[in-house]
Amino acid sequence: MNREKILHMNGGASCYSYAANSKTQEEAVLKIRPIMEEALTEMHIDLPMMEKMVVADLGCSSGPNTFAMLTEVMKIIGNQCQRKGVQPPEMQLFLNDLPENDFNTLFQSLRDFKKKVSVGKDTINVPYFIVGLPGSFYERLFPSQSVHFFHSSYSLHWISQVPEGLENKGNIYIGKTSPPLVAKLYQDQFKRDFSLFLELRFKELVPGGQMVLSFLGRKKNDIYGGELSTSWGLVSESLNSMVLEGLVEEEKLDSFNLPFYAPSMEEAKAVINAQGLFNIICTQMFESNWDPHDDSDDDFIYDNVQSGANYAASIRSVMEPMIVSHFGVAIVDELFARFAMNVAKHLVKEKTKLPVLALCLKKKLKKQRCLLLSNMYNGHNK
Repeated sequence: MNREKILHMNGGASCYSYAANSKTQEEAVLKIRPIMEEALTEMHIDLPMMEKMVVADLGCSSGPNTFAMLTEVMKIIGNQCQRKGVQPPEMQLFLNDLPENDFNTLFQSLRDFKKKVSVGKDTINVPYFIVGLPGSFYERLFPSQSVHFFHSSYSLHWISQVPEGLENKGNIYIGKTSPPLVAKLYQDQFKRDFSLFLELRFKELVPGGQMVLSFLGRKKNDIYGGELSTSWGLVSESLNSMVLEGLVEEEKLDSFNLPFYAPSMEEAKAVINAQGLFNIICTQMFESNWDPHDDSDDDFIYDNVQSGANYAASIRSVMEPMIVSHFGVAIVDELFARFAMNVAKHLVKEKTKLPVLALCLKKKLKKQRCLLLSNMYNGHNK
């Protein structure tokens, strides 16, 4: 599986496009707005003479959520400058994703975005310049100490590759029947990738720069008890039923695994603390309903069949390129029809939700970094 080529959301604006099925991700941007506001406010205090500000959205995809994030950042900076009676900095806004992302649709949406922030009550008086940046965030993307603020939403659960050496018969992720080695290989891959991500961003951030990251995770420490394991398990169940009917080759299923990992908050924090490159300013966990059109906070399912169809459409907008690349286009409609039915049956028993981890991180100063290394060295030699 060539992750660079197949790990992208469905482009365009069809009923199965990511743009039409990313309401849950939009809600996540709004939920972390207070965290972004706190981070950007502190940065503006630390860097009062800032004339230019570089902001990057990592894993931007092609839906409306990218512009929702940009709007929130510019509003926060504009409001701060207005309160202080100072000129806002010129903002260079980078939109990053893998090269196969639908940048065409993204850039075609720029005209509507510019209209929205230029007239009426949403007017934002902040000079800005938007640039697309294809590339993996598991590689260097910017010159050293050039970025003030990184944002990434619903992206870091995608790891750099499917862990090598997986033998995960009948599963596409960590399932109930997955051997313990499968879970360990996924955990180790996440630790390596997240450590690398932090190291790269540390080099690219200016002193005092910050990041706000949100990504899918799990509430429990039990790796087999993750909510995403349940979700991907229902996709596996759908594929297995197609294997039994001869619609999918068993070997094809056994060789398909997702480059995905949903960590617990404790796992994410452990990697950050082990790296010693960032201070954890704040953390938050919130949940979203599987059905992106269900805004209720209760545990009641009003229409399990419709909710199943809604969730299947949202997962299809994410998974379809991977499914087509590995199994071919012929199985797509049938697979997600079965998945929708499996979700509907599951929701009768339990209204499962998606846990989202949100973290605000601040780049440590050199003195803090040296002190940490000194303490680690002294502790090691006691």
